[in-house]
Formats: sequence, C-alpha cells, structure tokens
Amino acid sequence: MAAELHPRSGKLIGLSNSNRTAQRNQSVQEFNHGLVLSREPLRDRDVFTVRIDKKVNSWSGSIEIGVTALDPAALDFPSSATGLKGGSWIVSGCSVLKDGRSVLEEYGRDLDQLGEGDRVGIQRNGRGELHLWVNGQDCGPAARGLPPRLWAVVDLYGKCTQVTVMSCEPPPDTDSEEREEDEEEGEEEAALAAPVAQMTEACREHAERSSTIVPPVVVHSAPAVINGSVDEVPEVTRGHSRPDKFPSNFESDTDEGGEDSGLGGARPGNSDSSRGCSGSSSASRGAMGGSDSGGGPGGGGSTNNSPSGSSGGVTGLGSGAVTTNDALLFHEKCGTLIKLSNNHKTAERRRPLDEFNNGVVMTNRPLRHNEMFEIRIDKLVDKWSGSIEIGVTTHNPNNLDYPATMTNLRSGTIMMSGCGILTNGKGTRREYCEFSLDELQEGDHIGLMRKVSGALHFYINGIDQGVAASQTPGVVYGVVDLYGMAVKVTIVHNHNHSDRLRRNNAIMRALSPDVGRPRPALSLTPDPETPDRLLFHQNCGQKAAIIGDGRTALRPHATDDFNHGVVLSNRPLHSNEVFQVRIDKMVDKWAGSIEIGVTTHNPAYLQLPSTMTNLRSGTWMMTGNGVMHNGTTILDEYGHNLDRLKAGDTVGVVRKDDGSLHFFVNGVPQGPAAWNVPPSIYAVVDLYGQAAQATIMDDMADLPPLPDDSSEGPTALSPGSPCSVTGTASVSDLRFHQLHGTNAVITNGGRTALRQNCRSEFNDAIVISNRCLREGELFEIVIQKMVDRWSGSIEAGVTAIRPEELEFPNTMTDIDYDTWMLSGTAIMQDGNTMRNNYGCDLDSLSTGSRIGMMRTATGDLHYYINGVDQGVACTGLPSDVYAVIDLYGQCVQVSITSSSGPLDNSLCTSNVTEKSFPIHSPVAGVAHRLHSKHGKNVVLLGDGCQAVRVGGYSHGIVFSAKELKTDELFEVKINEVDEQWSGSLHVGLTTLQPPDLPSCPLSGLSPSLTQLRSKVTWLLAGAEVRRNGMLQKQNYGCSLDRLTVGNRVGVKRCSDDTMHIFIDGEDMGPAATAVAKNVYAVLDLYGKVTAVSVVSSTLVEDSDSVKAPSLSSDSCSEGEEDTTPCENEPALVPMAMIFLENHGKNIQLSNQNLTAARVSSYNQGLLVTAQALPRQQLFQFQIDRLNPSWTSSLSLGVIGYSPDRLSFPSTACCLKRSVWLLQRDSVFHNSLKICENYGPNLDTCPEGTVLGLLVDASGGLHLFVNGMDQGTAAQDVPNPCYPIIDLYGQCEQVTIVTNHVPAVGAKGGEVRCQGDMEKADMVDGIKESVCWTPPPEVNPNKTCEYHALCSRFKDLLTLPDGYFNEDAKYNLCYCESCHKLRGDEAYYKRGEPPRDYALPFGWCRFGLRIKPHCEVPNAFKKWHIAYHGTSVGALRRTLDQSQLMTAEPASVFSASPLKAEGHGSYGEPEENSAPEWEVPCVQLSPTMRYSGLEAFAPKVQFRDPRSLRCHQAQVGFQVCVRPGSYKVGPQTLGVSEPLDPRFNNSEIEWITKEKGGTLLYGLLVRVE
Repeated sequence: MAAELHPRSGKLIGLSNSNRTAQRNQSVQEFNHGLVLSREPLRDRDVFTVRIDKKVNSWSGSIEIGVTALDPAALDFPSSATGLKGGSWIVSGCSVLKDGRSVLEEYGRDLDQLGEGDRVGIQRNGRGELHLWVNGQDCGPAARGLPPRLWAVVDLYGKCTQVTVMSCEPPPDTDSEEREEDEEEGEEEAALAAPVAQMTEACREHAERSSTIVPPVVVHSAPAVINGSVDEVPEVTRGHSRPDKFPSNFESDTDEGGEDSGLGGARPGNSDSSRGCSGSSSASRGAMGGSDSGGGPGGGGSTNNSPSGSSGGVTGLGSGAVTTNDALLFHEKCGTLIKLSNNHKTAERRRPLDEFNNGVVMTNRPLRHNEMFEIRIDKLVDKWSGSIEIGVTTHNPNNLDYPATMTNLRSGTIMMSGCGILTNGKGTRREYCEFSLDELQEGDHIGLMRKVSGALHFYINGIDQGVAASQTPGVVYGVVDLYGMAVKVTIVHNHNHSDRLRRNNAIMRALSPDVGRPRPALSLTPDPETPDRLLFHQNCGQKAAIIGDGRTALRPHATDDFNHGVVLSNRPLHSNEVFQVRIDKMVDKWAGSIEIGVTTHNPAYLQLPSTMTNLRSGTWMMTGNGVMHNGTTILDEYGHNLDRLKAGDTVGVVRKDDGSLHFFVNGVPQGPAAWNVPPSIYAVVDLYGQAAQATIMDDMADLPPLPDDSSEGPTALSPGSPCSVTGTASVSDLRFHQLHGTNAVITNGGRTALRQNCRSEFNDAIVISNRCLREGELFEIVIQKMVDRWSGSIEAGVTAIRPEELEFPNTMTDIDYDTWMLSGTAIMQDGNTMRNNYGCDLDSLSTGSRIGMMRTATGDLHYYINGVDQGVACTGLPSDVYAVIDLYGQCVQVSITSSSGPLDNSLCTSNVTEKSFPIHSPVAGVAHRLHSKHGKNVVLLGDGCQAVRVGGYSHGIVFSAKELKTDELFEVKINEVDEQWSGSLHVGLTTLQPPDLPSCPLSGLSPSLTQLRSKVTWLLAGAEVRRNGMLQKQNYGCSLDRLTVGNRVGVKRCSDDTMHIFIDGEDMGPAATAVAKNVYAVLDLYGKVTAVSVVSSTLVEDSDSVKAPSLSSDSCSEGEEDTTPCENEPALVPMAMIFLENHGKNIQLSNQNLTAARVSSYNQGLLVTAQALPRQQLFQFQIDRLNPSWTSSLSLGVIGYSPDRLSFPSTACCLKRSVWLLQRDSVFHNSLKICENYGPNLDTCPEGTVLGLLVDASGGLHLFVNGMDQGTAAQDVPNPCYPIIDLYGQCEQVTIVTNHVPAVGAKGGEVRCQGDMEKADMVDGIKESVCWTPPPEVNPNKTCEYHALCSRFKDLLTLPDGYFNEDAKYNLCYCESCHKLRGDEAYYKRGEPPRDYALPFGWCRFGLRIKPHCEVPNAFKKWHIAYHGTSVGALRRTLDQSQLMTAEPASVFSASPLKAEGHGSYGEPEENSAPEWEVPCVQLSPTMRYSGLEAFAPKVQFRDPRSLRCHQAQVGFQVCVRPGSYKVGPQTLGVSEPLDPRFNNSEIEWITKEKGGTLLYGLLVRVE
C-alpha cells in the first residue's frame, strides 16, 4: 500500500510532501486535534512507520499511534486518538487502549520519551495481533483478535507537532519467522493432547473422592474457580517464588510452563478470553493435590506465595476450586454500626457522616496458611481523618466483645494502620511501607497473608509490602476496621490481577515513575575495567552539568541560580555501598548548601524538581542538620550541619543490609537516619545554594568501617579530611551507649538521643553514657525537642549498673539499687524519694535548656542547669557511675554538648543563655503582681499580690501586671470562698491591654470574663473552654467549680501557641490553640470565689535582652469597619474577614489581623481566615510586597474544615484533605491537578494586584483578578469553607481588601474602572462593554519574563529612545499569563463605523511616540485598529519616515521611486523634511495571526545577552487606520485553513496606498 496519509484529518492538521508529512498548526496554543490516518487500510504484516520530525516542550504527552476499523472517509474526527470508538486500538505513552479504555499497562517503550528523529510503527500480523515497532524493534503483541480491515492512526498530540511517513512494508524475515512459529504451535498443540487427557481424568477422580461435581475440562476456555468466583488467573508454576512485580501480561512462559507442569507450555489462543489451558491446568493442579497436607504431586498449596492464589478451598490447593460454603466471608457478629450484605461479602458502616468508629468486622473462619484475605474499598467519605485498618487477631469473633476500634484491643492483634504496624494497640513499625492506607482511594485493594513460616505480609493492589510481623500465631482471623473515612468494603474472591495492576501502576507512577518500565541502557559508557563504577547520570537538573567522565557535577552559573542542581547516580546503590562526594567549589551568595540522600526514582524517567526535597515520594534527604522523607522532616536535629561545610569536605550515604540509611560527614558516620529503605535506590546530590561543584570519591579505603550497631561510630575522622583529628580520645568522647530503652533511638554518631513515636509513647526511652564518668567530669545535654502531650518531663541521674547488665525498665526510677535520679524537684535513690524541693525543677525546663551532671572527687553529685551549679544533690556515690537520661513524657530529643566550649549551633534549635533557668513557684523569686486596672468590685492588697471582691458576685476581673512570657506560669491560690453564690473562678489569657483601659473603677469593664469580647480572650469557666464567649471545648480537666480554699490555679502560654491550665501544679493539657503572642493573664473572681493571692514568680530575663517584635492579635470588634458603604451596597452587610491567629510559623499579622507578612525564608507562609466564607460573598486581598529574589509566588484556595487546630505544613501543596488550591495557572484538589490553563499565571501577578475568591450558590469556586471573574475553577466545594493563602516565594505580604475600597491604583477616594482610562474607550459617547486597553495600574510587565526577553531584543535593535512613548503604561505584554491577568477579551471593536480587531496574543507591544505632524484629531477614537508585519531591516526606515513600507528589504540597486503627486498628502511638509515619495501598497490585517506570518514578518535569530540562549524573533506594528482609506480583500498567501476564527480568509487582508491613512501606534515583538 502507498505510504501516505489520508487527506481527511484533524482540524489543526496541515499536510504536505505529497501527503506524507503532517504538521499540527498552532502547536503553541493547541495540544490536540492532530489526528491523521493512513490513506488505505493496512495489509497484514505491513508496518506503517512514521518519523517524529518536531516536538515542543509546551505540553505533556506526545505521539500516539494505533489502528482503527473506522473509515476515515466518513469519520467525524475526535480531538484525540483516545476518543476513537468502534474498534480502535491506540498505544498512548506505555499503555494500550481499546475504544478509549485501558486494556494493558506498562507495554513496550514509553512513547512520551521518544525524541525528534525516532521512528514509530504499527503492525497487524497474520494472526490478528497488534504490534508496536520503535526504531525498528518489535515491542511484542499489544492486543489480539483484531479485525482484518484496519487503518493506521497517528495522533500528533501534546509535544509531538510534526511527523513524516517513512514506509509501509513488512519487516525483514517476517514470513520465515511466522512459518517457524506456526510449526512450533502445531507441535505444542500435539504435545498438549496427552496432558489434557490426564488432567481431565485427575479432575474426575478428585470429584469422585470429594463428592463434588466438577465440570468437564474444555481446552482453551476453562477458567479457574477461586472461592466460588470465576475469573482468569495467571498460572504460578510450582516451586517458583512470587515475582518482585507483576508482568505486563499474565501468560505462562512456554518453557517454564512445560517444565514445571508437564503441560507442554500451551500457547495463548487468538482471543483475549482464550488462555490455552492455563485456567484448566491451574484448576487441575489444585485438584491433584487433594490431600490435606497439600503435599501431593502438583499441589503446591503450601508453596504458593502469590497473592493471586487463594488456598481457601481444600487445604493444599494452590489455586484450585473451592466449595462455596468454605468461602472466606465476614462473620455475622460484627461492630454495632456494621451492616452486612452480598452474602456477607460486603460490610458497610452506618451513619458514616455522624460516626467514625464501631466498624469492626472479622472473617467467618480462621485464615489458612498462604491464604490471601483481600478486600476492595468501595466507599469513602471526606469528613474524618484516618481511614481503613486491616490485620489479624487470635480472638474468636463468637466470643469477642467488639471494641470501638480494633487498635483498642490489647492482646492477640496485629493491625496495619496508616503506613505502620500496631501490635496489641502499640506501634511496632513506624514506616512499614511506602503506601499509607489513609491515602488509598475507592477501588483500591488491600490484602494480607500469613505464610507457613508465621510471617505476616500485607499487599496493596497486589504488591507485597514485605514482612510486617515474623511470628504470627497459627490460628488467626482476618479483621477489618472501617474507621474514619472508610465506609464500605467487599471481600475479593476473584483476585483480578489486571485491575489491581492497573490501579497499582496509577499510584506507583505518582510515587516512582520507573515502576514497571524497562531500565534503559546507561547513557555513559563505563570503564571496562570497572564496569560497575558509580557515576552521575546524564539526566540532571536544568542548571546542572556533568563533566569529568561522569564523576563531577556542577552548577555552571552558581552565582545566578541557587537551585535546579539535582544529580543522581547512574545506577542503584548496592547494599553497604558507600556513595561519597567531595565538595569542590562553593559560592557565598546564597543560603543553604549541599544536600545528599537516596531515591527510588530512576533518573532516566524522573522529571527533576528544582530541589530534591520537593519530591513527595520515594526520597530520603539529609538537608542542613535534619533528615527529610518525601519532603517532610522526620529528624530535626540529626547530625553535623551540612550548611556549615566548606570546599574539601566530604559527605556520603549508605544503605545497610537491614534497610537502615546512614549518612557520613567527613568520614564520620552520623548514625541511622531512616529505616525500611527499599533496596533499589539511587544516590542523590542536590547542588543547592552555596554548593557549586562536587566529585564522586572512588577511593573508599579512607572510610572507617560501618559499625555493626548504628549507635556508635569511630571517633577518628577520615585521614586528610578538614575536620580530622589525631591522638587518643579526648573529653569529647562521651557518647550515648548503643544499648538503650525500647523507644529510644541513637543518632548523630551517638551524640543525640530521641524517643520515637513521641505522641503515642511516653516512656521506655532510657539512654546511658558509653563509659563511666571521671571525677569532676561534666556530662551535659541540651533539650532539643519537646511535645505538649504528656505530663512530666526529662529525668537525669547516674547509676553504678553497667549498661550490659542493665535490663532497661519503663522509667529509671523503677530501678531499686545503685541508681540516683532527679525527677522534677525530687532527688530519688533506688526508686525512693530522699529529698524534695531541690534547687531546680526538671519539669519546668523547655527547649534549649541544658542539664549537666558531675560526680566530684568526694563522691558528691551536682546538677547544672544552663551552666549554673544547683548545689549538692546527694553524697556517697561510688567511683564508677554512668550518666543516665530518661526521655520521659514531654522531653523527646537531647544531644550531648561539649563541656569545654560553647554548644555547636548545628546541634541546637535556639540560642542558649548562660543564665540559670528561672525558678517557678514555690521557689522565691520576683513575685508576679496584679495590674492596677481591674473590675469595679475588686480591691488589691499586699502590693498588688492579693485581690478581694468586696461586693456582689461579679465585676471581679483582674489582670496580670505584665504580659506573660512564653512558658511563664501565672498562678494564684484561692484564699476565701462564699458559698451563697454559685459559679466559681474563671481564668484565661487575653489580648486586651490593661494599660489602655480607663482609670479605676472600671464601670465599663464587662461584669464577667465570659462577656469580655472587645479583644480576643481565651478562658476556662467550670470545665468549658471558651474563646470570646464561644464554646470551644467541653469537659476539660478538673472543673473550676469544685475548687475551694487552698487550691491553686495557674495559666501558661506555651511556645507552641497553646494555653495550658494548671490545678494544684498539675498541667491539665492544652486548653486552646493558636493563642496570640502578647497576652495578659486574666482572672474573674466570680461567684463563690472572693479572694485570691498570687503565688507564682516572673521569669528572670536578661537586663539587656531585646523584646521580640510584637505580633498583633487584636480581633476586629463589631462596628470597627472603617470604610464607607457605597450607594449600591446590598442590604445584607458582608461578613468582615480577618486572618486567623493560627498560621504558618514565618507569618506575622498586623493591622488588626488584616495584613499578613512572611518575615523569613520562602515558605512556612500559610494563613487562613478566622471566619468561614459565606456563599456568594467575595473575599479579596491585595498583594502588597514581592521579593524578586525568589521564584514562584503565592497560591490561594479554600479548605473544607475548621483551621483552628490545623497544623500547618511548609507549603499549601502538602495539604491533602478537603482542599482546593489555585497555583500558577492550574487548579489542584487534595494535591492532585484537576485543571490546567485556568486564569492568569499567579506567579506573574505584580504588586497591587487584587485577588479574590467566591463560592457561588451551587458550590462552584471562582477566582477574581482585579475584580474580573475568571470562571469556575472547581465544583462541589463544601459549606462551610475557609479561604487559605500561601505566601510562598516572591509574595511576602498581603492585605485583606475590606468592603468598598477604591479599585487598584485609584488615588484618594476616586474609584476607577477599566472604562475610565482613555477617551478612546468611548464610541459615540457610549462606553464599550470592555475597554481595549487595560488599566495601567494593573501592569504585570515588571514581573513578566517574556516581556523582559522582548525588551532585551528591542534593546539589541538600537532604535533611538525618541521613537518610543516615555509612559510605560502603553507598553503591554500579551503573553498568555499577562492577558489573562488583565482579563482581556480576544476581540474588540474600534472606530466609526465600529470594526472588529483581535488583540495580538503572543506578542509584546512597545508604545510609539506620535510625531507632531502626524497627530490627527480623534484618530484614536474614530479610526480602526490593524496590524502590519515587517522585517527587522525595515524598522528604522519605517520609524524615520513615520509611515509603513513594504516588507521587502531595501537594496542599493533598486530603482528610485517616482515623485508622488500632492493628492492625499499631509499638506505642507516640515522644514528640512525629506521629499514626498510615492506611498507603496501596504498590506494590513485586523489580526496578527495573518500579519505575523513569516511571509510578512521574517524571523531573525538572536542571542539573549542574559541567558546566552538563541531565540527567533519577529517584529510588526500596531497601527490606526483611517476608515475608507483601505480596501478589504482575501488573503494572498494561498493558505487554505482558517487563520482566525473571527475573520474569514476572504476579508482578512486590508490594502492601502493612501498617504496619511495610517498612524504607527506600537511596535510589536514576538520571541520564540
């Protein structure tokens, strides 16, 4: 057949080269409508091959190819090939689709990765199979059972913009190969007859033995029966272990099938439903192993490790038939809210929107060995946190009293929850697998299997997640907890591998792009002497380069860019293989430095991020002195700070056999950083910030051996390293011992200890020094991390028990011999309190505090707090004692400091003062006082330390004399009560400033604290926590109504912005969150409490310390609106919106919480509004300040839940529950992109832009830019929802726009709109609906990279500045982002009579100055707008003469033009002006889609002086044309396809020869 394309094609396709070449027009603006088909149907064995000629980088996706039974002569072409139905098979990426539905994943080569020059072919062979050919290589069968009459299909989609048909002929040696295959097939069919007969007989014998009716075996059609359901399953040969991942198709390999089963290796049939006799053989093999032991020939029941197989029928069946009454079902006894259906195969939790637990279900019988228990998630709700949990239990469901959640069961239970494993309700594996059950979606599968060895495995969508527990009891039931989001599940009996694999690939492509894809050959040619040598992969970051035979990576322009420097190793690391690099070069311009780690992503397929910590899957990185996993910090203070390294220092990483990850700094191991790291990982180096160049160190001889235990490493550094030391161990050799409590983890080379699972475990975290303390030697640690979940804190002391002989208890005070501990203020010996009220209170220490212990030569034990000796704690200690630290309760992480010098900043989170830590009550200090401003019924006594209510039951409010400092406790004791009143003391914190109140008596102050609402107030009344009188929490702690004389009540604002209430010294836990920084303690002597006295003391602070900047936390009080309503204000007053005081850690609020600023870094800038956004109300804010030092900018959207207790991540894209986010020009829902090219690019919004959000009555989310609605961004937004803003990158400050403020750029009280800009916007005194020139105040040009590039090209033209308008408002960029930002329409009208013209999208306009002799009255109002394309060479002459010229370049040999007549001239020429020449015939057009064609505006190449990259540029003019001075005619270029949808090709060209009929208005530039 002819190798040509059919003349009918997609609407954007242009054919040339005798219909052999196809090009997609408008490739920068459109990504689809590029469908072409072969001219004739394909002949069998012919390969229809095309070559990719051209690709662009504007889009994702690329060429798609396939076949269709639809005749192109009558085809209604869809937008893409995947829209073809009626018998169409398309290969897209690495998937195969039939009629638009995926039938095969991970097939062949990924077409999206092909480049220009690659060849792709499609073939239907003689057996009706579809084959893909890539660069002459057959990728194997993609589909079977194809009809004979098919046309080839090629879709120029996405990046692919041009292809050429190369050939359509059979590949070489096809005929001989097919004859050989036919002969082999015949031999195989003959060999198959005897085994099939034997199998049939075996099935009949088994049926007779088991009294079960077995249908006769039918070759080529018998499916396997599993748990009573019929489905095709792959044949798993006996004796073979489960593969690492599923193959792309599930047909048995011929040789293996013959050897293992004796079936001769049957071939698949010609249809998809035919599998030879694989289904029959599977069933028959199970039948033959019919003994209980499963050891019969062909049984394989006990060796079947595939999750697809279920041995839930007769014991010993690998995947054989089972009786339905033995099927695995849910037990009839279940949780109180569970409803069973579908013959007890489906379980559903009732009232899912009201209840989140009581959804436990169990299996009806114990699980057998190697039996898969698998469920499918059918329904989820997006209301709760947490989701499904699954596991096993030894409890019989008949006898079990079902708990609310299965993790409440404290015996015989192993559950997978999230991504961890809980045994008997306690966490035993923190990160068991990459998948988290909380992130699975409807349709995902979860399974588990107890192996014969007792190992418990979990499976996610068919993928084995490894051993979760090694010693599982022999008799266990499967259990599912429909918790939180999980509502409905169904037991899966027919384990459909294709569906599970398809879902798994969809998830794994997001997590790890190389899953299931063939690994390409390395682009580097390795040294033949060292074939496995570690090098850098050639695929690296945008601003990185690989040199030195692949051993060195660098950022060539390190002083211009600080990121995009990611490089990966060329192959995966081996276990225990150290990857080490040396920093060769650094720059001192940026913050941050080198980062190193590992990733599961294959560099050949990875789209490299700007920084590796942005990657949200399969990645572990050491950055600074912390460790991040998938972009989230998992260790805050891990090891030496990488940001402090210099040129010549080395960093390394290694994965041990046990799956632990270790880092090295200058050869010193920093200890384990992560666990359960998968084996196939690539090394990663991020040349970030200061790091400019690094080289792989091949010689590993200098590295010390990796210690067997991760807690200790050698004290000597690698020879030659800048940090190396010599000699024996010094005083810095004190480390934590490798033996420690169960929940303790030792890192940082033994210098740091932390308690893992700190929010679920509070003890079992004892650590001990690695040697005895010497006489007079100080063992000092610094507290680095605390949590507010528990009571009690760190305990410290010494013990004479050797670590090897110590059986670590839950807490060290449980030891009853040879141990001395300080707990709180109590000195304890052998578990007994020997002394109370020691000089310090360990429970009162906070992050940054230092604790030291020293044994003197006389046997005395001294404690040191922040370097200050607290005195003798006890005496008579033996000579050999070890230091002991118990990471108990609130204390989570500590590090050993150096006793001979200041603390290394890389190991602490805050500066540490040398003053002793302040002592709280009851230790004497500077007593707190009460403020002189108070309620009218209060009298202060005792120098402000006592307060007495002298009348009534109310008006008893008192304040602390000063603002409370962070972690400062304000405490009072109740002195008197009057039982005639009900109610009691109220206590809390307030942002009200007592000094601002009028003098006493305060008759205007609220009678009770619950009514104090002029400023934000958090208080506890009884057992209820309130904020501004609104109930926030019930049943908090001990009710204040029960207190009496002698009880003490205190309040504290903690460093995590929470309010804690203390009763008799006991912390009741966090009562309120998001408490403002500057608050006063407030009490209300209400009801029966009539007198109190202050018993606490103030924090001792440095006299010359500087107070931190105040963060305003004032709430807008009612009636504080300072704007005046407009005349057209609706009757309903919109709700006033302010920012919530709970926000990202780098945010500072001001201006009554209307203004938010990011005060440091580029992230941690999340903020939300305090009020929910009502439907139909527009919430607007203005961008106040941008910082061009960063890239990217803000994002905004809404969240569907209350943010009061939200823990803010570093960026908004990390929020993954009920969040809709607008970022750049895309829309994201729960971090997944749902829409592209929506609205303007938010990264280009300049200062002064007003952005708004509105949710309409139907739940549609709208973005407003400078008051213009950009349309619906998302649907079904819940009510209520809260606006959220991420001050990221360039955007540093925003302010909420209160109602009825002037528009952007308006001065004074003048309200300007787009229509007020120019008189030219008026036509006959009637304003147009939308003006054609946007307001100059909304000018994004100063932040638009495209405008800057066009400006640099204009500067290269060296045109005099006098030609251009000095007012920058006439310079407009019409790139996609800028015109969307302004809200431009595509077409406007101008002139008398009005005539359409198109805006020059894709061009940049520079306003021209109109010369005085060219000014024509009302030209801009009454003339039409047109465009003229020209050459760069004609620009200067055109501007010199102020009139248009033909596009042909001038030549010195051209004839002199004739002198023109005076007709149509301007009138009298200027003095010294050039003579008047004949005006040439000038071609104009109302659209630049015509005037910008290369025939009119030739392209020129130039090198950008900034980026040094080559670009192509075109130029043209925007002109005003006098009506009647031109003729409208058809295009003259012979173009057939429509050029502009608004203008017909017959009216797209305007011709004028009239002098003075045009005025040059703007120079247009377009750069590619």
